[in-house]
Amino acid sequence: MRHFGQIAPDVRKRLFHQEPCSFTADSPAKLLSAALGATLYSPATRPSLADDILKQGARGLVSMVLCLEDSIDDADVPVGEANLVRQLMDLEKRSDGDVPLLFIRVRTPEQIPDLVRRLGPAVRLLSGFVLPKFTEERGMPFLEALAAAEAGSGRRLFAMPVLESPDLLYRESRVQTLEGIFRAVDKYRDRVLALRLGVTDFCSSYGLRRGPDMTAYDVQIVASVIADVVNMLARADGTGFTVTGPVWEYFRVQERMFKPQLRQSPFLEGQAVELRQKLIEHSMDGLLREISLDRANGLLGKTCIHPSHVLPVHALSVVSHEEFSDAQDILRPERCGGGVMRSAYTNKMNEVKPHRAWAERTLLRAEIFGVANEDIGFVELLAAGLSD
Repeated sequence: MRHFGQIAPDVRKRLFHQEPCSFTADSPAKLLSAALGATLYSPATRPSLADDILKQGARGLVSMVLCLEDSIDDADVPVGEANLVRQLMDLEKRSDGDVPLLFIRVRTPEQIPDLVRRLGPAVRLLSGFVLPKFTEERGMPFLEALAAAEAGSGRRLFAMPVLESPDLLYRESRVQTLEGIFRAVDKYRDRVLALRLGVTDFCSSYGLRRGPDMTAYDVQIVASVIADVVNMLARADGTGFTVTGPVWEYFRVQERMFKPQLRQSPFLEGQAVELRQKLIEHSMDGLLREISLDRANGLLGKTCIHPSHVLPVHALSVVSHEEFSDAQDILRPERCGGGVMRSAYTNKMNEVKPHRAWAERTLLRAEIFGVANEDIGFVELLAAGLSD
């Protein structure tokens, strides 16, 4: 797998100063956690699930969740399990293993060893499980079940806990809940690939739903939870975990209250006026803004519910040539003692010690998503992906 691998080599050469690296499901966890990108959720009941996985993988998707929880009716769980097992067994026969990173979102700990057993040889396609409504008390049985299933199958399996419990939302219990979550995931650190934010569940506790003109950061109760999760669980001192961005619920909007949030000039320069209009019609301007705010707030990757969201997430994950230049300058060995310097682009200050953690994260993202050429922006990356 590689990000933008669906784009022709000659086009990638034009777009990238440094092309995205290749990786597999067996790559180091640190790389995989940053490489998740847009993680597409799909109900496990879909009759064409195996075909969907192959189709989306060919379009550039690198991670996918097959959901047995909130996306299906309670009564459909047995049917969903049977379909999931059947579809993955079929996929195992049809593919050479070159599929996206696949995770199953379960409801109970008991489902983990049961599904691993039922999958048999097809478990080789599985990268792990998504654990719902995660707290220390509720989550530990899931993590223990995953560890046992891994030992029994001989297949490395990762956990992706979803942080969506009301105890995490309520101010009086938030810090205690976060401390408990940290204890649980720290104990199983080698098996926890990333933490996912369940913002839809947060909103439901207060009867809220953000509109297509609003980001998660405009809903103050949600923004405060994101800030505290990053504060306690995503520190850059070696104790933190990758935390992924919240889901964007919209993929077409008939009417809007506010002006579009996409400036015209980047699209005029890139001769992509029609692309701008298409993005606005499909509410992508709000998505693009939220992705930018995700990154500014320390989140990487994003939960997605529609294939059209995948490319915007990946395009805005590419490291710009300017960011790459700054990160390289900051991390030069001869500057390990600190200091301040003017950036190569002569438009900002680079301070070696305070900016070091940012630079390290930026170079990891550059390895995975690539570095754009000096004259390439997200408009060109989006246009190239859509025209492929």
